[in-house]
Amino acid sequence: MADALIKDPRAARVCAFWETLTPAALAELTVVYTEDTRFRDPFNDLRGSAALATLLGHMFERLLEPRFEVLEVALMPDGAVLIWDFHYRIRAWRPDTPRRIHGASHLRFAPDGRVAEHRDYWDAAAEVYEHLPLVGGLMRWLRRRLG
Repeated sequence: MADALIKDPRAARVCAFWETLTPAALAELTVVYTEDTRFRDPFNDLRGSAALATLLGHMFERLLEPRFEVLEVALMPDGAVLIWDFHYRIRAWRPDTPRRIHGASHLRFAPDGRVAEHRDYWDAAAEVYEHLPLVGGLMRWLRRRLG
């Protein structure tokens, strides 16, 4: 997403951080996130920028070429909602298969403009579990049965 299109400098900074994320950028996490930030997604509920940096470092160890693409931004007075795609390949399982997770992040900004709360919303069953051996077959069967 072109930062010039985002009128709010706080949201532009967050989008640029995620879209250019590298292992080296983790050292600068507190420029964008408060030290006591809260981060939640379908698998994690963390407190603190150090815990978030550890989680993201683990992501770089497990995945090949992880990349976020911000598709839309909705601004609020004290936050923003980002709609995004996460592109990746799994290092240990079918590393040649590109994968994508489509999701949204609800952000709340601290008074200094950094992110104080970050909550990700995405469908773990459809985006992850359905693609795993054994579990995937069960999840697809359940989706057909219940759908």
